[in-house]
Amino acid sequence: MVPSKTPVVDIHAHVFPDALGNFGTKGDPRWPRLITGSADGQIMCGDRLFRRVQPALWDVETRLRELDDAGVDRQLVSPVPVTLVYWAPADEAASFARSMNDGIAEQVDASHGRLAGLGAVPLQDVDLAIDELTRIVHELKLDGAEIGTVIGGRELDDPALRPFFAAAERLGATLYVHPLDGGEHVIRRSGSPYDFGIGMLTDTAIAATALVFGGVLEEHPTLRIVLAHGCGSYAWTYPRTRTWAQFSGADPSRLDALTRMLWVDSLVFDGDHLPLLVRRFGADHVMVGTDYPFIPGQLRAAPALVRDAADDGLIRHEVADGILSGNAETLLHRCH
Repeated sequence: MVPSKTPVVDIHAHVFPDALGNFGTKGDPRWPRLITGSADGQIMCGDRLFRRVQPALWDVETRLRELDDAGVDRQLVSPVPVTLVYWAPADEAASFARSMNDGIAEQVDASHGRLAGLGAVPLQDVDLAIDELTRIVHELKLDGAEIGTVIGGRELDDPALRPFFAAAERLGATLYVHPLDGGEHVIRRSGSPYDFGIGMLTDTAIAATALVFGGVLEEHPTLRIVLAHGCGSYAWTYPRTRTWAQFSGADPSRLDALTRMLWVDSLVFDGDHLPLLVRRFGADHVMVGTDYPFIPGQLRAAPALVRDAADDGLIRHEVADGILSGNAETLLHRCH
């Protein structure tokens, strides 16, 4: 049995600083803003309600109290994906990202070592994104940045993005890849349960495939890049893409090695899936993720899933220990 005292580090959680301000005054209704109340809050995009949210999203003391209650020792926080505003003019997006990152750094500083943080970068302008990533790492002392699965119309293997990946590699920054639109418009069906259940996973798998098969990891072998939601459906689609690539002369063993350069979270909702994640990405590259505070109950359920998988013989207990905290501690330690 995996001891309950084994530390837990959650690497998939979101934050929305309440001091970010209202960029919607710039005239575009898509700018996200947070409206807070005594019991809950709302993320608004213009007059459209994007999501109702709980105080833990913006209040660090509430977050730490809930981490204590759930037995989570540390947490890596990143922006709510709707705040990755790649559609905006680059200078405005850069200003928005700076405000976001300053707010995240303040929460990390106020957490007494319990939180680590990832910021946002205006990737519609690669030079501005590199400047902000440099500030994130050197000035704000955060661990890296969250980026989308697709940047405007650019897939992650677009040559225009290579200087950014080179900068992240040089800075030792962690990049966390997360779907932007909740899986909308990825597949031919939309709405519930298609977007959440299939669209987001397909979106993430496309991003991972671009990184592995599109030359990004080959060109940047020490880049640290994490993909949300267990890397989507990539673990299952990889054998087919690998087989097809062989027809064009790709070395399958090299593709396996490139795939194992990716880091993934464990947010797959089924312990039977964990052995495949371990096999595909390596026992040292799978980490607990909860999507806190958006998916009810996962702050407890996600670590329990890992412990139960070990108790059921699906993964070794020492592998479970690594997923619960050891692998994340290694990743975060490398950033400093």
